[in-house]
Amino acid sequence: MLNKSLSVLLILIILVVVGCIVWMVVMPEKGNGFTEFYILGANGKAEGYPKNLKEGDTAAVIVGVINGEHAEVQYRLFVKTGDVIINKIEPITPAKGHKWEQRVSFIPTKTGDNQKVEFLLYKDAGTYPYLSLNLRIDVK
Repeated sequence: MLNKSLSVLLILIILVVVGCIVWMVVMPEKGNGFTEFYILGANGKAEGYPKNLKEGDTAAVIVGVINGEHAEVQYRLFVKTGDVIINKIEPITPAKGHKWEQRVSFIPTKTGDNQKVEFLLYKDAGTYPYLSLNLRIDVK
């Protein structure tokens, strides 16, 4: 009698575990999605960013976007100094769960120290930046 009860209990546990596994595989992803947005130096590492430039020099960084939004998303990237857009890339369309990474160059428009170069990432048709990163440069 005890063996029969334990066997029934074991079968029920196995059915519950199998049911949970099937549910996890079949159900769509829930929760908040996210986007990873990063800048790397020319060597592909989080170092070696352009800092000191001469007027008219072209600087470059590697910009990466990883779509973790649980959906297809279209991004736009604007590079600005002050109110001036000095580069833009659109559309950026990494598939769900995939990465877009590209060398992005820019030429500062004026001389001066400690200038902010903004990298603004817009999501879908948004009118405000979804994410932003910046570098500080000196231009002589």
